[in-house]
Amino acid sequence: MAAGSGNEQGGDELALATRAAWLYHAGGLTQSEVAQRLGVPALKAHRLIARATRAGLVRVLIEGPIGGCVALEERLVSQFGLRLCRVVPSLGEPGLPLRALGTACASLLHEMLASEEHRIIGVGHGRTLGASIDLLPSIHAPNICFVSLLGGLTRRTGTSPFDVIHRLAEKTGGEAWLLPVPFLANTAADRAVLLAQRGIGEAVRLARQATFSLVGIGEVAGDAFLPAAGVVPAEDAQALREAGAVGEMLGHYFDAEGALIAAPLHDRVIALLPQDTGQGRLTVAVAGGPGKIEAIGAVLQSRMLDGLVTDEPTAQRLLAAPEPEATSKGNGPCTKKKKTSPKASSRGALAGVS
Repeated sequence: MAAGSGNEQGGDELALATRAAWLYHAGGLTQSEVAQRLGVPALKAHRLIARATRAGLVRVLIEGPIGGCVALEERLVSQFGLRLCRVVPSLGEPGLPLRALGTACASLLHEMLASEEHRIIGVGHGRTLGASIDLLPSIHAPNICFVSLLGGLTRRTGTSPFDVIHRLAEKTGGEAWLLPVPFLANTAADRAVLLAQRGIGEAVRLARQATFSLVGIGEVAGDAFLPAAGVVPAEDAQALREAGAVGEMLGHYFDAEGALIAAPLHDRVIALLPQDTGQGRLTVAVAGGPGKIEAIGAVLQSRMLDGLVTDEPTAQRLLAAPEPEATSKGNGPCTKKKKTSPKASSRGALAGVS
């Protein structure tokens, strides 16, 4: 009993040391600030950081279980059927927690690249994903192929899949494949013409073979990324909100229950959803922040995700959120507009391109 208790205590201490190291190295806090954040004396904060270094947890990236976050990870995995979850401490960033999530996602991507388990990696878009690549240390991975899961964005350099993939190729020596088409076609007919162009089908076929993909999640209300970037017209964004959309992934919009909105805009989007990619695939979203709770919850409810990288406050709020109510039947005032379930849309956004 005594030995077991000691081992458990030692594990808790190491988890606390990992948390202290994260706040100090990734968060840029001073040792006194770390001590204040953890509620421990300054001397203990110093010793915790030193212990994390001696244990080999401190490199360019922080690895290891983080005190207070492991239980949240386990609950998220259980509640949403995930295979992988990374929760990291908040750094007190206003708005999007780009540094915290970027560091965590960079650590996960570095781990995947080092393992060489996934030779084809799909890449989405977004501010958080862009920050992750900025924080990724260089690693020699010339056998890895990075492929875009969606067409290009015309604004906000650094968040487009084209920019993200090019930076990944530069940092790894890997190969970059793009979908050289716009993210949103003018009409469904234009989309069909674009996908029929020589070379596009080859890129799509490669994207379908991705076994690991990193994607972002966008909100619909407030400063939503795609409308703010001028990619989704204001009238389309308003129609999506009126149809009950609360979250977006790879240009596809979901209601609070995780069902795809039956929106005409989806007929114009050039993007692959997770079910369009390779067998045994692992699709991980990196997202967090107070403005994205409902959006992340909606995409998690869709059960399209296999993994999530998020921050501690977001994880706590996701787990505290009530389950969405089932759609009412009949013609009463609670009847929702017609939605499309993920299963019903299993052909994906690029159906017909093989």
